[in-house]
Amino acid sequence: MRTGLLLLLFFWMGIGSSFAQETSEQQKKLEAQRIRLKKEIKQINNLLFTNTKTRKNALTEVEDLQVKLNVRSELIKVTNQQANLLTRRIKINQRSISDQEYELEQLKREYAKMIQKSYASKSLQNRLMFLFSSESFLQAYKRIQYLKQYARYRRNQGKAIAEKTNLLKQLNETLKEEKATKLTLIEENRAVQEQLEKERKQQEALIKTLRRKERTLAAQISKKEKQQKAIDLEINRLIREAIAASNRAAGKSAKNTFELTPEAKLIANNFQANKGRLPWPLEKGVVIQGFGRQRHPVVKTTTIQSNGVILATEPSAQVRSVFEGEVMSVIVIKGSNPSVLIRHGNFITLYTNLAKLYVKKGEKVKAKQAIGEVFTNRQTGKTQLQFGIFNNVKALNPKDWVYQM
Repeated sequence: MRTGLLLLLFFWMGIGSSFAQETSEQQKKLEAQRIRLKKEIKQINNLLFTNTKTRKNALTEVEDLQVKLNVRSELIKVTNQQANLLTRRIKINQRSISDQEYELEQLKREYAKMIQKSYASKSLQNRLMFLFSSESFLQAYKRIQYLKQYARYRRNQGKAIAEKTNLLKQLNETLKEEKATKLTLIEENRAVQEQLEKERKQQEALIKTLRRKERTLAAQISKKEKQQKAIDLEINRLIREAIAASNRAAGKSAKNTFELTPEAKLIANNFQANKGRLPWPLEKGVVIQGFGRQRHPVVKTTTIQSNGVILATEPSAQVRSVFEGEVMSVIVIKGSNPSVLIRHGNFITLYTNLAKLYVKKGEKVKAKQAIGEVFTNRQTGKTQLQFGIFNNVKALNPKDWVYQM
């Protein structure tokens, strides 16, 4: 029965150890996420909320607040996950401490019995009598071995008690640390939630003032969408032209895919192999608008379509090519700022809203090479870059390709 109980105890200890290792890895990942989100909030504050001299219109301010609210909500979610994981770990550790205390108590009882028996027969005379009363040399030898084993067993029992006591001390220290960490996370989360509520109320007040102008705002958004659509159509046309020209030169007639030379194929393969690891097109930046069709953050009845992401950055920020390639086109459309298309085999990267250009069509560029400077809107104080990635004519989500975007 005792053997069965010990096996059961070892089984639970094995599960606890496995769980502790697994949760430790999860905790590390969550902590890395939490640090990254805190850093992102700091960047958002630096890039969108430091220039108080420039008066933003209410719509711009609501959009900027929405960016920060999204990241704060994500931070709260991640911190809650950390706290919940710690709660589970604390329960496992408390159970482990109870098990170890029970084992220690058993060891002490056994040791106490052993000491009592040993005391009753501790005199040298008793030991000698025990040996001399042997009926044969073999029995005497066995009795000597028994005494040695008994002494060794006593030492081992004492050592086991010391080790168990030390383990309990370590478990209690770990438990104390985990409880303190959990308390810190809860306090931090409370402060973040308070800030979130404050900013949400601020945004709601701004939205209230904007509701009276909803039609005007919808018209403004529609106008911006038309401008963006014109840029998207021009980009699509230029990509198709480049495909047609490339395929004519290769004597092929495919319409929507590049016919690649061995050199272009190598670049394309390298680009593909770096999915999720491409550098940012800016040294400092935060995503303020994601990829794809989405509802406008203010005018919920209006949807917007984005073939890339919009990044906020600091004034005079340099734009960098995310990979080696060749400048395919430089686009200038009336009513908008210049855009640059860089070809990487059958992949193309797009950089829109530039104030200055450092490259021209046909020029070879390296990864992280500066290709221009981002335009800053003096009225809103915003410095924004639209960044996109295409595979032939298909728009891809940059978040899947750029490191930690």
